[in-house]
Amino acid sequence: MMIREYRREDLPDMIRIWNEVVEEGIAFPQEDLLDINNADEFFGSQSYTAVAEDFGRVVGLYILHPNNVGRCGHICNASFAVSSELRGRHIGERLVLDCLSSAKSLGFRILQFNAVVESNVHARHLYERLGFTQLGTIRGGFYMKDGYYENICPYYKEL
Repeated sequence: MMIREYRREDLPDMIRIWNEVVEEGIAFPQEDLLDINNADEFFGSQSYTAVAEDFGRVVGLYILHPNNVGRCGHICNASFAVSSELRGRHIGERLVLDCLSSAKSLGFRILQFNAVVESNVHARHLYERLGFTQLGTIRGGFYMKDGYYENICPYYKEL
């Protein structure tokens, strides 16, 4: 598996994977799905967008962008998506490690995750294993697809 910057021809697979996570309604704050008309603009507007490619097929991706502006512009944020049929194969871990390297090379000093849903134990264990620190808990910070509010746990790591 290799991780590389996305290309326009990756968009159909990227859209499918991204929309899987959005439709699950338990991880991304977005509610609107991407389509071929808005995906290139969305992914292209990030500081960096990468895909995990395995045997010529996109199996996961991440977006990396500033978390804030000005005096806090050195803090970045990222989102990760792995194809639902391939979860549990450490693709997410490879994406996070690549993201840490990319963020540092782009001049960011901190990677912060604003809205890790408390029940997303696989992501939380991964982040903690990779040295991220939980900043606390925001009660009811994420509106779940099924209509209740779940706690979120912000995380950060110095680069």
